[in-house]
Amino acid sequence: MDCRAQGSRVLLPTAVLYGSLSLFVSVLHNVFLLYYVDTFVSVYRIDKLSFWIGETIFLIWNSLNDPLFGWLSDRVFLSPQQSGAEISSPEVVLKRLKALSRNGPLFAISFLAFWVSWAHPGLQFLICLCLYDSFLTLVDLNHNALLADLAVSAKERTSLNFYCSLFSAIGSLSVFMSYAFWNKDDFFSFRIFCVVLAACAVIGFTVATWLLRQRFEMEMRVKYDNDSALKELLIEEGSNPEEKRITLLEYLKQLSRHRNFLWFVCMNLVQVFHCHFNSNFFPLFLEHLLSNRISLSMGSFLLGISYIAPHLNNLYFLSLCQKYGVYPVVRGLFLLKLALSLVMLLAGPNQIYLLCIFIASNRVFTEGTCKLLNLVITDLVDEDFVINQRKQAASALLFGMVALVTKPGQTFAPLIGTWLLSVYTGYDIFQRDPMNVVSAHPEIESSVVWTAILRQGCFYLLVFVPITCALFQLLAWSQFTLRGKRLQTVKNQRQNISQTRSAQAVKTV
Repeated sequence: MDCRAQGSRVLLPTAVLYGSLSLFVSVLHNVFLLYYVDTFVSVYRIDKLSFWIGETIFLIWNSLNDPLFGWLSDRVFLSPQQSGAEISSPEVVLKRLKALSRNGPLFAISFLAFWVSWAHPGLQFLICLCLYDSFLTLVDLNHNALLADLAVSAKERTSLNFYCSLFSAIGSLSVFMSYAFWNKDDFFSFRIFCVVLAACAVIGFTVATWLLRQRFEMEMRVKYDNDSALKELLIEEGSNPEEKRITLLEYLKQLSRHRNFLWFVCMNLVQVFHCHFNSNFFPLFLEHLLSNRISLSMGSFLLGISYIAPHLNNLYFLSLCQKYGVYPVVRGLFLLKLALSLVMLLAGPNQIYLLCIFIASNRVFTEGTCKLLNLVITDLVDEDFVINQRKQAASALLFGMVALVTKPGQTFAPLIGTWLLSVYTGYDIFQRDPMNVVSAHPEIESSVVWTAILRQGCFYLLVFVPITCALFQLLAWSQFTLRGKRLQTVKNQRQNISQTRSAQAVKTV
């Protein structure tokens, strides 16, 4: 990938413009993750049944929309290399940029629907979640697919991911700022804050996608100068008049035989669960494990650093990936998560400074791992392209199929977390009166004893979830073979296929 396309009047490198799109997603999505549950539970007073129904329906839609949108986007690319007219990389990139220019601003507008009460809390909860996730999915699918479409080599993809992490870190500053505006009793300031964020995102998506489209449209003009002659030759020769299409069932059968894909989604399902578990329960851990032991400013600092540090830390992880490869770095992060959790379990909940470090580092390393896994998916795109001899890499569709299996972890995280906490302590987050908690221990009347039990339950939840996740992930990751020589062979084959097809097209003309 040439970061400065020939003949382009746009001065910014492609990697910078691509990475900037992460800024406009991050600045909104981090605020959403942190406040949407608290907004509906504490401000809009959603009832427990409506919350569970909304999350269940959202679980289904959240899983299905990724492969659905991916299929609609990339089904034309599934044909074998010998059938139909060729589709060039600039055409694919331009197609994805047009989708981003449409759906990016709509994603920002859907973000605003959460912060104004306009319907029954249960109905608004369901509609807002499904609408927001639909546009987020369209943005994420096309943005992630560009990572595989813009580059093939690990070095170039790492460079693209580097700028994504850098801009995501800048976007996470919205979490720091949100803390100053968040007030459950007076929601007006927070609403204005969200409107400003959404407006910035709309402008950002529009400008960044326009600049990128200008760059690739110039490449398309060069292609079309030659393409008309090539098209005439193809028509005269009568080659491939009918294109063989692959059905969804045939594609699913191909994926079911893709061994590395299956092991990866098993590991990533646990990773998505853990990432969202940390996001959903971070405020709860701060409240019940640290609130009366650290200052308010320290709590704010831990909250903000937990959102920014993963992106900054990922810059270092990416440098390790360039040196050692993605596989050993991800494996090392799983081992580190397991080791830190065991140390914290042995130390106990009364080591306050160690507890602060663990709560923050647990989220930092978990989120950092999530950022690296997009590189693994792009490698799976290459392997799928080579194994099944695709006309063009179906990157958005493969990202969508990964999400089909892994997205349920996003919904399972709050459901399983609240259930475990309720079973162990009797604590119910939907209880309106904190002094009237439905307790599983009615014989305990002392608030001091009750607080100690709740604190102990939060601590066990904090340490046993990452231990369990790490063990499952290490098992699945050990079966993943797309690494080392195998990975390099796949990349060489994809590059050779692309170069051969380009040379044949030029020779034909």
